[in-house]
Amino acid sequence: MNDVWAHRVLREQGVKTHRLEGVTAELGVMVESLELRHRGTQENYRPYLHMTGELRSVTPARTLPFGISQVTYSPGQGEKVDAFYEFDDQQLAVLVSKGYFESGFAVPEQVTGIEWELPATADMLVLAPSEARTEGDAPVVFTQIHDIGALEIDLVSTGYDLAGYFADHSRNGVPRNEAVVDARGLKARSDAINSLFTEDELGLDTDVERSVGVPVPKAASATGGMSARLQQIETEITAEREQYQAERASTAGTTENLYRERVAVPLHRAEAQKEVPFAPMTQVREVQRVRTMDLDLELEEREQETRRRQADPVPSLNERKRQAAQRASELDLGEDGEQSLGS
Repeated sequence: MNDVWAHRVLREQGVKTHRLEGVTAELGVMVESLELRHRGTQENYRPYLHMTGELRSVTPARTLPFGISQVTYSPGQGEKVDAFYEFDDQQLAVLVSKGYFESGFAVPEQVTGIEWELPATADMLVLAPSEARTEGDAPVVFTQIHDIGALEIDLVSTGYDLAGYFADHSRNGVPRNEAVVDARGLKARSDAINSLFTEDELGLDTDVERSVGVPVPKAASATGGMSARLQQIETEITAEREQYQAERASTAGTTENLYRERVAVPLHRAEAQKEVPFAPMTQVREVQRVRTMDLDLELEEREQETRRRQADPVPSLNERKRQAAQRASELDLGEDGEQSLGS
């Protein structure tokens, strides 16, 4: 419906069209990736699956005008689809029993690269063929999928029980075989809730049947201990993160090590030098008393020197002349002595 030709058809006068809104349909989506994510703290980190893929077909619940039962897209021509699969409480219990809190727990890879059938709502615009009924003339269908970038799906709406296809990573459990998907893809949805893959399509043996058909514990028992377990795993993750950062900081050449050696340590030293401890009041008073005594002693010595200089008599002018003449005669005598020695 975003195509420029769709707007042109709507503007044309006298063109025979059929416009349908809110049509229930099934989308054929080629799944490219499936990622396990978690909600925020307000939802207690509840897990969900984020699926991305390419739209390959739109199949309305009822036949459209002119006998149109399906609209298909060539590979690479369909729109991008983002869907979010929500687990119910019983499915979460299955995930926990399979070692959801273990490090090796991961999304099974065999559910990607195949075509899924997802429920959706669409608006459609059908352009009628020309009345001349020329050979090769066919109706043109424009489609618009509601919330194609944020489809909300779950077990009830899709009929796919994805929890059964996660591998068992529990510590005390026996590893279970994972189902293998053949080239025909996912099983089509029906009114009843079906598993993702059927026995006829996959040829599962009894062991795989037991692995998929694990008895599900009650939701109350699973959700009761999940909150405490989530808090415990969050604490363990925090401890592991701190240990990892400490190891990185002690490993030479890492970014954390360079930061600690060149930035953190000098900063701590500078802060330590600034933080001079305060001395006790008695010690401060003692230092002040010693400084006061030293100052008094210095002042007393200066006063004694001043008094001594004042006590010495000041020589008169004649006396100073006599001392100068005597010093000149001594100098002359010294020079004569040197000459006599030289002769």
